Amino acid sequence: MFKISDKTLNESELKQQTLDKSAGGFVCFEGWVRDHNQDKQVQKLAYEAYPKLAIKEGNQIIQEALEKFKVKKIRCTHRVGLLEIGDMAVWVGVSAAHRDAAFKACRYVLDEVKSRVPIWKNETWSDGESGWVEQEYENHH
Repeated sequence: MFKISDKTLNESELKQQTLDKSAGGFVCFEGWVRDHNQDKQVQKLAYEAYPKLAIKEGNQIIQEALEKFKVKKIRCTHRVGLLEIGDMAVWVGVSAAHRDAAFKACRYVLDEVKSRVPIWKNETWSDGESGWVEQEYENHH
């Protein structure tokens, strides 16, 4: 249900894995590499993960969301390796009988993955410097 990938994410394939015939709706979120962060111009970035723990924790988060929101299927894939501006870094998809549960479950998975899964981001900026960036955690409950 939760995957780490060093390959370009294929949103059509991920959506097909998430659809369910008993679901009335599907919600997804795609997170892309942007060209700036905290007033710095970003040229590229690299994600690193502790795969065994990341997959275990990611699947735990998905299991929590399935139970909490009573949705049908959830998939989440996060990229690792070198990414360029505009590349997709994370994909979360949820199929559910009702839209409200699908939206809430998608948000929950994304927020918890960014908060709990051991994935680190190293940005390279336009001034030639680079550094590890703390994942932003936005909580709007």
